[in-house]
Amino acid sequence: MSQRLKTASPVTAGSHSKAAFGGTFRALRHRDFRLFWIGQAVSTTGTWMQSTGQAWLVLQLTNSPLALGTVTMFQTVPVMLFGLFGGVVADRFPKRKLLLFTQTIMMIQALLLGALTLSGQIQLWHLYVMALILGVMNALDNPSRQTFVSELVGVEDLPNAVALNSMAFNTARLVGPALGGITIALVGVAGCYFLNASTFLATIVGLLMMHVRPALAKRDARRGAMIHQVRDGLRYALTTPEVCFVMILMAAIGTFGYNFNVVLPLLATYVLNAEPSAFGLLSSAIGVGSLLSSVVIARNNTPSRKRILFGAVGFSSLLMSLAFTSSWLMMMPLLVILGGFSILFSSTANVRLQTLTPPNLRGRVMSIYMLTFMGSAPIGGLVIGTLAEKQGVQMAVAEMAGLCFLGIAAALIYLRRVVVTRPLDETEVLSAEVLRAG
Repeated sequence: MSQRLKTASPVTAGSHSKAAFGGTFRALRHRDFRLFWIGQAVSTTGTWMQSTGQAWLVLQLTNSPLALGTVTMFQTVPVMLFGLFGGVVADRFPKRKLLLFTQTIMMIQALLLGALTLSGQIQLWHLYVMALILGVMNALDNPSRQTFVSELVGVEDLPNAVALNSMAFNTARLVGPALGGITIALVGVAGCYFLNASTFLATIVGLLMMHVRPALAKRDARRGAMIHQVRDGLRYALTTPEVCFVMILMAAIGTFGYNFNVVLPLLATYVLNAEPSAFGLLSSAIGVGSLLSSVVIARNNTPSRKRILFGAVGFSSLLMSLAFTSSWLMMMPLLVILGGFSILFSSTANVRLQTLTPPNLRGRVMSIYMLTFMGSAPIGGLVIGTLAEKQGVQMAVAEMAGLCFLGIAAALIYLRRVVVTRPLDETEVLSAEVLRAG
């Protein structure tokens, strides 16, 4: 109780600051989170600029969609292979130091690509190697970055902080590609790499300016076999009903639903009969919906089971609707709403997992979350690509939505069986009480 009063007192003392930021941006009253959030907003914009420039560069060098897909594969596969070990590292070491390391390596990676491109010596294998390095850094960076937020704001403002992170990400997703296109036109692809490298300074400087709090810097520093600690995280996730419930949902929707980089070009080319570049308009529609949803969620994001289910069902229903839509007039508003439900589901699931999980396991649990959210993308992309080639794009989208619904059904059946066969233990009851109180 005394610990809770200690963490609550600064909030009471800072009531004037809270009023200044308002309900939607209340997590920004925490100085450290404010530094982190600004840095992430700037850096993510640079990342989208680099992504736009890199896609353009690959097609310039090769004129091969396969080469572009291969670069993406090198960047995402490490998250699938090493993401769980990244969670162990996040639980073992101070996250601030880990983030300083990963952000610095990413900045160097962007500088090297910029230098190679500017000198005219860039080759496809350079892009493959650098994409692999970026993927490995993402495997370390993702769980640390996700769980670092809870240390900066505490449980009370965690829902708002996660929503604000989504807001920053989706704003960057709208602004970054546009800035990338302008940069390519004005100074060339190398400019995208150099500008992205400069944006990492915002995060690095913010991390260096943060106040270190010893009580929050203690981590699980055991040096046992890493594979055993991965197993501990998996065991907790699989044997804690409320956590496993969320993981089942995310595994299904993350694998078969969150494949916009594959679905949107297919819809633009084969359903709307537009130029492949038109998928940028479809992506912007999802970005607008995601941004609007983030703003709404920032005001009130109670991480309840019902809200997660509502988001999952809404997302899957809208994905199914896309399979029966063949006009711009209908597809654009559907994608806006789809983007809104996408953020509602993923943001609420993120907060619920961090609230339920003990701090010493949080990195490992969030690494599983990121594995199902991002690391499973290559599997889903391969499935939908194969189905689209054999059965048509609209049928493939419908089947992917059907697999999302199957995942929802599996999660509900699992939860019902667990609740019927055994009562919740003390930890789960306490977690539920904390969620209701929040």
